[in-house]
Amino acid sequence: MRLSVKSSSISDSLTLAIDAKAKKMKSEGMDVVGFGAGEPDFDTPSFIKEAAKEALDRGMTRYTPVAGIAELKEAICRKFKEDNGLDYKPSQIIVSNGAKHSLYNAFQAILNPGDEVIIPSPYWLSYPELVRLADGVPVFVETREEDDFKLKPEDLKKAITPKTKALVINSPNNPCGCVYERAELQAIAEIAVENQLFVVSDEVYEAMVYDGLQHTSIASLGPEIKDLTIVVNGVSKTYAMTGWRVGYAAAHEDVVKVMSNVQSHTTSNPNSIAQYASLAALTGPKDEVKAMVAEFDTRRKFMVERINSIPGLSCRMPKGAFYVMMNISQVIGKTYKGRRIDGSLSFADALLDAQMVAVVPGVAFGADNFVRLSYAVSLDNIKKGLGRIEAFIKELEG
Repeated sequence: MRLSVKSSSISDSLTLAIDAKAKKMKSEGMDVVGFGAGEPDFDTPSFIKEAAKEALDRGMTRYTPVAGIAELKEAICRKFKEDNGLDYKPSQIIVSNGAKHSLYNAFQAILNPGDEVIIPSPYWLSYPELVRLADGVPVFVETREEDDFKLKPEDLKKAITPKTKALVINSPNNPCGCVYERAELQAIAEIAVENQLFVVSDEVYEAMVYDGLQHTSIASLGPEIKDLTIVVNGVSKTYAMTGWRVGYAAAHEDVVKVMSNVQSHTTSNPNSIAQYASLAALTGPKDEVKAMVAEFDTRRKFMVERINSIPGLSCRMPKGAFYVMMNISQVIGKTYKGRRIDGSLSFADALLDAQMVAVVPGVAFGADNFVRLSYAVSLDNIKKGLGRIEAFIKELEG
């Protein structure tokens, strides 16, 4: 049996075994504390669900335009204007089956075989695979914890070659929680414009920023960078709508046209009912969003303080999203009951066996000295899980 060489080269998740083991333990009745959540642990606001029911009752169950219903695209344009200071026309908007689908469409639209895409590391694990699916070549630029894992202009310049086509910026960031400030983005934008690089700006965690920071979209920093930027966002994180699968992108009309053509032959339109729910989300009250972010903030502060109180572990204070990158470099080389901790995968595996706590190994994000913990879980579980992690660290030898 001969399968596609390209598709067969796409890796499965390095964390799949850990996740499968944790789920099996839970199914057997074990009290597993899971820190892997990549979605808010809140329900979708009721007014959004009511809008979906109303759309069903109105019979809005047929195909829609490939790039999304007109009302939703207009609402997205207003959102960009009000929240980001960006002027887009509906013809510059495409609605897709989640932000990941928008990213897939974007790379399919801009890349030719061999084109390089610069991806700051640590990175969300799907970026390199989405690039490879579009016949591109991911080029990783390592960032530093002391810089809050943010890409430095001098490192970006060094990574650019004649084959460089695009740069990925993710702010607020998964997995690091960093948020790029306006001046930092301005420096990156100047390099992108000078080298005529596309910027794929993943802003899906836009609503989750803390400590008085403001989210800035790199596309808002001038007409030249705007023309080069594909802004990707969605309703999943902001409105606790991960299962509804609605994301969207804004870009130059030429880019959106190609993205729409790709989408028309792969998935057609996004779910019609979810589009009407998303319309309600973007145009409705934001009280529940603010309350959710406030709760994340409380959990964030507790988690960071608690991790930094455990000898051998440390972390930076994330400024956005709902993740903490926990530094485990001081315990690498130690052993747990004869099992050597030689990286994030063995750390996560031993922790799950020893204390029934599931974390995401940093090797999946290109950062093997770290593990990712989500605070999109209850404060009670955060307290319980971190107490177990401390107990595990005390058991390590060497």
